[in-house]
Amino acid sequence: MTDNLANPDQAKRAVAATPGAIEARQVMIGGQLLQVAVRHGGGSGPPLLLFNGIGANWELAKPFLEALTGTTAIIFDVPGVGGSPRPLLPYRPSTLARLAAGLVAEFGYKEIDVAGVSWGGGIAQQFAHQYPTLCRRLVLAATAPGFTMVPASPAVLWKMATPRRYTDKEYMNRIAADIYGGAFRHDPSLIGRHANAMHGARNLGYLYQLLAMSGWTSLPWLWSLPQPTLVLMGRDDPLVPSINGHILASLIPKAELRMIEDGHLFIVTRPAETAAVIEAFLVDANKHVEPSSPLARMADGVRDIISTAGGRSDIRTQSEGRK
Repeated sequence: MTDNLANPDQAKRAVAATPGAIEARQVMIGGQLLQVAVRHGGGSGPPLLLFNGIGANWELAKPFLEALTGTTAIIFDVPGVGGSPRPLLPYRPSTLARLAAGLVAEFGYKEIDVAGVSWGGGIAQQFAHQYPTLCRRLVLAATAPGFTMVPASPAVLWKMATPRRYTDKEYMNRIAADIYGGAFRHDPSLIGRHANAMHGARNLGYLYQLLAMSGWTSLPWLWSLPQPTLVLMGRDDPLVPSINGHILASLIPKAELRMIEDGHLFIVTRPAETAAVIEAFLVDANKHVEPSSPLARMADGVRDIISTAGGRSDIRTQSEGRK
């Protein structure tokens, strides 16, 4: 892990941390206070920066964090959620990507892997696009390419319009199976455990998250993402239909799609399985993800042509400068 740290002091602290321990603290980035949790790992790869779902405090991802083996993971509550105070003004995905990049710089890392769940998958896509040299690999779980997604049914979307499920546990018990599907349909105890971990959403903070994604889409530039990408989708996901995963995997040049036999929150209901799949993808340094569709292969070719043309332009400019 120390090879990925730019700051020697950060390296000493990272080595000293107990593998598997989760440390939560507040960090000031660009004038915004963030509640941050770090799951310390003993591996040598880059840390995993995780973007959570809408209205979700970091503790909701704790089962997944605890299921990781050698991976260091970083997660933070977005402004207005959990322990991160609400900002004065609404923000865009690019703002959160910039905050996350500042957090990575504060921790002293030179390279990271990025994962995003549901709403956080949009922020993860934005981060990979905005900081392509900082983001080594990308994991997109139960997510879509923004407002251009294939939507859930109106009944499901209506239940997601407010953060009531985060504040009213009785309401959460009634609707969880309808919006999350999968294991929530068969195991009522999961609903209770999930509800008990919820304490982050606030009305205005939740509204800011909804506004952040208003009109945002990654479709125009998915073809340009250079990172090997793992797309994970739940086969029984009422909230983000699995067709959205096929769209992402077909447009991102070096993407592969894996289906999970569960619903929207497989990262919570199947943390060990999900963590194992993600870590296997991240630790295989020799893994080369081939474009998953003819469209993705074409996009990969276009990106290579543009890159080659840019390189030739640089060479020509340098040559002309020597004359």
